[in-house]
Amino acid sequence: MSEFEKRIAQKVELRADESGTKTLIGYAAVFNSATDIGGYFTEQIAPGAFADTIRGDVRCLFNHQSGNVLGRTKSGTLRLSEDGHGLRFEVDLPDTVLGRDVGTLVSRGDISGCSFDFRALKQSWDDTVDPPKRTLEKVDISEISIVTFPAYADTTVGVRSLEAVRAEAEEARAEEKRRAENAAAAARRVAGRRAATEQKIRGIRQDAS
Repeated sequence: MSEFEKRIAQKVELRADESGTKTLIGYAAVFNSATDIGGYFTEQIAPGAFADTIRGDVRCLFNHQSGNVLGRTKSGTLRLSEDGHGLRFEVDLPDTVLGRDVGTLVSRGDISGCSFDFRALKQSWDDTVDPPKRTLEKVDISEISIVTFPAYADTTVGVRSLEAVRAEAEEARAEEKRRAENAAAAARRVAGRRAATEQKIRGIRQDAS
């Protein structure tokens, strides 16, 4: 099973309705937007990659800490949806010390980013370009987080995935080479047997004459 990776999401906005409920709104991911991942590869997310995961149980945390829960899809306080731009989220901040603090920090501009934690379920690589391009076709999200320091963390999983793809490609090339060599050897054996048969037939004809 693939390991989880973290990526920066888009800027977070704070809105408040007439009831006083404060809601953070943003995009956890943007489709078809190539992003450099630590200089190792570029990465883009294909539309529809989140179609299955948004029907699951996802939490919104603060700084990826499981004890800092801000919302949850199962309770309806976190809402995820796909549109033409990407994966959109809305989280209603709780009336707790954490919720009020996060709302205040976002409104002041002290905190403005978010991150998402995901596992690649289906991906493809284009190793013909430099750096290689990774396309995430289907991903599972465990949580999204409002974060103090957005960063492209945990790229090692993606690097290992890239190395695995390269190893598979090398093995495929080696296998193709082995098959070609075996086919050539088989062709030589068939040609040798045919030549031997023809030589034998010629010998019989000469003896008969």
